[in-house]
Amino acid sequence: MSPSAMLFAQSMLIGLSIAAPVGQIGVLAIQRTLQHGTAAGLATGLGAALADAVYGAIGAFGVVAITQWLLGARGWLHGGGALFLAVIAWRTWHQPPAQQRTAAASGGALLRLLAGTFVLTLANPSTILSFVAVFGMLAGRTAAPASPWLMVGGVLLGSALWWLLLAAAVGRLRTRFDARWQRRVNQASALLLGGFACFQLLTLAR
Repeated sequence: MSPSAMLFAQSMLIGLSIAAPVGQIGVLAIQRTLQHGTAAGLATGLGAALADAVYGAIGAFGVVAITQWLLGARGWLHGGGALFLAVIAWRTWHQPPAQQRTAAASGGALLRLLAGTFVLTLANPSTILSFVAVFGMLAGRTAAPASPWLMVGGVLLGSALWWLLLAAAVGRLRTRFDARWQRRVNQASALLLGGFACFQLLTLAR
């Protein structure tokens, strides 16, 4: 395998490993897939994948000024992200089961889901530290001019692949959830998201 192909494969694994842990975005993707279908879950995940690619680009190209600004604004970003999560948790708790909804998610709604998770993922700037460390290590192994773009593309593809697999798997189970179980999933998701919001506020307070 050529050095460029190896670098791309390693970057894909980085993107996959960052996306795979079930955190706040994973909870949102599962809940929205059950509520609105596979496309909604995939749109939710792709928003996070694009944010991962942005952080990956900052790490790959070594943009020191942006990195320092993000770390300096960490408090505001954590606070804003916690507030955003709290709003989503409240809306999720009061969201009716899919059978009671008269309209499926439209193209505009899918775009809003993507944009929302993109902003929510960017509101966790501490992630950039891991990107800078890992990408700095990878970049030191090759002198290819296109290496930064290979790394960014690999992270985006690896992260997007995880969200595609998750949305497809949960989407296959969607028809087995009646209105009662969908309501329970919505409430459990709201509690988890509220917990993530509280955790971010505690992190900010420290």
